[in-house]
Amino acid sequence: MNKRAALLFATASAACALALAGCMGSGGSGSGYGAGGTASSASTTTSSASGSGALSLQTSTVGGQRIVVDGRGVTVYFYTLDKPGETKSACTGGCASLWPAVTSDTAPKLQGVTGKTGTVASADGRQQVTINGMPIYYYAKDTGPGQAHGQGVAGVWYVVGSDGSMIQTPLTAASGTPGMSGSSASSGTSGY
Repeated sequence: MNKRAALLFATASAACALALAGCMGSGGSGSGYGAGGTASSASTTTSSASGSGALSLQTSTVGGQRIVVDGRGVTVYFYTLDKPGETKSACTGGCASLWPAVTSDTAPKLQGVTGKTGTVASADGRQQVTINGMPIYYYAKDTGPGQAHGQGVAGVWYVVGSDGSMIQTPLTAASGTPGMSGSSASSGTSGY
């Protein structure tokens, strides 16, 4: 049984190391922030975030904070290794699989979001939406509206405030129905 536990631990450790290594991809240097105001056609790559039509970004209260979510209520995140004004995302490889880019071909419809939107090139070359010059992402482990399991993961992933600021404080665990505008939901900081 000890060999089995050791093998399981080694496998899990290797998977975590690969996921973290993917998140340490190199970013590009940039010019100007918020490269153009385009973003839409919610053809995102997260399993719970596929669809068609114009991308919508709005606000929701999750874990006691007013944050940016997409039209389905799925939380979006900033990655601290991205820098405002860079021309491409720093999240590549395994990172891009766990943290899919929020992409769009036209400007997103905004409701309650006051940060400036734009785009940069995502790891796969699509137009990744930015807020205040920072690319935004989904977290693959957020499977429904009101979840923010990616908050604080590896000390580099944080939810986006309605004004486009990075919220680095822990989200409070609040009860309520996950969803839009004014509702609260529990959140966690589960890792990879």
